[in-house]
Amino acid sequence: MNEQNPIEDEDGGLTEEEILNAEQTEEDVKLSDAEVIAGLQSEVAVLKDRLLRATAETENVRRRADKDKADAGKYAVTGFARDMLNVSDNLRRALDVQPDDVADSMKGFVEGVAMTESELLNTMERYGIKKVEPEVGEKFDHKFHQAMFEVPTEEQAPGSIMQVVAPGYVIKDRLLRPAMVGVAKGDGKKLDTEA
Repeated sequence: MNEQNPIEDEDGGLTEEEILNAEQTEEDVKLSDAEVIAGLQSEVAVLKDRLLRATAETENVRRRADKDKADAGKYAVTGFARDMLNVSDNLRRALDVQPDDVADSMKGFVEGVAMTESELLNTMERYGIKKVEPEVGEKFDHKFHQAMFEVPTEEQAPGSIMQVVAPGYVIKDRLLRPAMVGVAKGDGKKLDTEA
């Protein structure tokens, strides 16, 4: 036995005080382990959330890129097509102003202009460009028509097309140029304001 330390047990082991301190330290370690585990679980949850968000963002970017690529393929000719619309309009104007009795020497020329216009329209249709020609009396649709003027009339319902100035065009499902039209304007006398 050790005379200097009366609390020490016979075989020279730990004192009661050291044993109590060791037990408390083990409990503290257990509590800190639980706290550490909770902290790690919280960090894992945050990292999982970040990973899910990053994955979702990557998927969205990929989908947007695929859509942009598809749109670029579909609508690559848009600028060129807009420029060609003027050519088509001019060919139509040339055919519209031809006299009723065309001289024999000019019939071939007129037929050539008509064939050129027809071939141009066929080529544009092959690339998904279609003519939008509204009918007189058709309801005005702001998605495909542009009102150039209003015509006061009682012949057509207000808001319906009275005259087509120039046809419109669409490429695939997008408007390339709206049809330019004159729209019927309702007569102010017929409005019921006493409702």
